[in-house]
Amino acid sequence: MDTMTPEQLFAALTPSPDDRKPLYLQVGDRLRDLIASGALRRGDAMPPERELAEMTGVSRVTIRKALGQLVETGILTQKPGAGTFVAGRIEQPLSALLGFSEDMRARGYEPGSIWLDKCTAGASPDEAMALGIAPGAGVIRLKRIRTANGEPMAIETAVISQHYLPDPAMIGDSFYEALKACHLLPMRALQRIRARIASPRETELLQIDSPDAVLEIERRSFLADGRVLEVTFSSYRADLYDFVVELRTTGEKE
Repeated sequence: MDTMTPEQLFAALTPSPDDRKPLYLQVGDRLRDLIASGALRRGDAMPPERELAEMTGVSRVTIRKALGQLVETGILTQKPGAGTFVAGRIEQPLSALLGFSEDMRARGYEPGSIWLDKCTAGASPDEAMALGIAPGAGVIRLKRIRTANGEPMAIETAVISQHYLPDPAMIGDSFYEALKACHLLPMRALQRIRARIASPRETELLQIDSPDAVLEIERRSFLADGRVLEVTFSSYRADLYDFVVELRTTGEKE
């Protein structure tokens, strides 16, 4: 937990008198922000309801409803006889184009990688179609387990044409840092996400139970001129990751 005292940390949950949103929703939103920022991390214990009520100036009923809604969404978990704890779900906005390492550091986690493969190969039919190159054309294939604070979060396979990166040795801990060093900056990306049951191999690598779900993601990133730069195939832990998108109205009224 953060080095601040619990009173200082949880004072941030105090609702605003100018906000018309129900008090329990305000408390829940502020608690979600503390977790997303890394001020509260996976496994951190929440103070008892009575203490939280005193710190925030709201009733225990309000605190109970706020905690309950976060338990329902998987952000918190309750253990009978032990209390309420941060479950550690991570919300990734779909509107932000970030590399895994950059995203984790911004949330207060230490990113890491366990390399499974880093090689040159001929593009498979699926890779060739995604990259817009001929089947069998030279690509660099990077497969690794992505971790946050040492815990497996995803299995990721990134593929890029050797036209852009000729040697896998150019890539260190961060794929996106290697792209930036070569002045290859993706300007936009398309993602496809679907849920499915993890394979036995994914269950082993991600250290999850069977049959748990994973979020299967295919992301293609594009250069400013519209060319496909790279394609990444990932399997994220569905128990720890939420992908969030903000929707806006067009401003038109019917």
